[in-house]
Amino acid sequence: MKNNIDLRKEDHLRINLEEDVSSAISNGLERYYFEHQALPELDLEKIDTSVKLFGKMQKAPIFISSMIGGTEETFLINKRLASAAQHFGIGMGVGSQRIGLEEEKKMAYFDIRKYAPDIVMMANIGAVQLNYSISPEDCKAIVESIGADALILHLNPLQEALQPEGNTNFAGLQKKIEAVCRRVPVPVIVKEVGWGISRETAKKLMASGVAAIDVAGAGGTSWSEVEKYRMDNEVYRNIASSFRDWGINTAQSIINVREACPGLQTFASGGLRSGVDVAKCIALGACNCGFAGLFLRAASVSKEKLIEKINEIIIGLRISMFVAGAPDILSLQKIPLGKR
Repeated sequence: MKNNIDLRKEDHLRINLEEDVSSAISNGLERYYFEHQALPELDLEKIDTSVKLFGKMQKAPIFISSMIGGTEETFLINKRLASAAQHFGIGMGVGSQRIGLEEEKKMAYFDIRKYAPDIVMMANIGAVQLNYSISPEDCKAIVESIGADALILHLNPLQEALQPEGNTNFAGLQKKIEAVCRRVPVPVIVKEVGWGISRETAKKLMASGVAAIDVAGAGGTSWSEVEKYRMDNEVYRNIASSFRDWGINTAQSIINVREACPGLQTFASGGLRSGVDVAKCIALGACNCGFAGLFLRAASVSKEKLIEKINEIIIGLRISMFVAGAPDILSLQKIPLGKR
């Protein structure tokens, strides 16, 4: 018999694939542009998109963002995602592993390391669960269970507030995040789930000792819309709808973290759709860029469709670097963007 978490995960997957759950605002990247270089003095074939992340080389500064896991259906999709990540030499985060801590046999549905033995693999659990009995030792356990190179703690206060079964006690969470950072033997990344990061939040997280912040800005999937489609009560559906334009867009979130926390690794995600978007995020201050919904929809069709989509992103990034005059990622990070 399926429990509430099983049903919620199935709902989330179905809704993301079948409904329009996009944010009512853009990722903000359309406001920025590269000065086109008609004479780049570069050979496109020699453009270098490689980066190092947590001690491992990646062929491109992109990763598959945490999305799903914990059920048979999501295991199939995660196998495709992991195989594609291995194929391209890019990172991947798994979905929330809370269900595996509550039902040990379901942790096996997250065990995809054998399909991606060489990539940066990231474990994941909701930060708020630290206020609901999850301990730093549990965090270590989920890291070890999938052979992860890093741990993601995700922040989703608005989503939890909209869920009938939501966990909404976020009080005192900063100290508990700090404890995890001290006691878990891998880098800790804190990410939002689609509403962005403010300067104040970035400063708190840096003070807690996180290795990186994934801004997960507004402009992509709106989880208030996802939760709306799970509701039967019209009043609460209306409440969820009113948050469709909530959040700090991805571009502004990157700038917030860059200015509030100079030198801290910043991951960009939230409505990224192309290699040009990746290039802009890198130039704004990100070091790695995550894709979720775009890759999920492709993976739900086939591994081949997913590989095609990832290849499209990487080719777009290479061409962007070529015509912006950036031979490598370090050079791209130094190119100033114009603003429309």
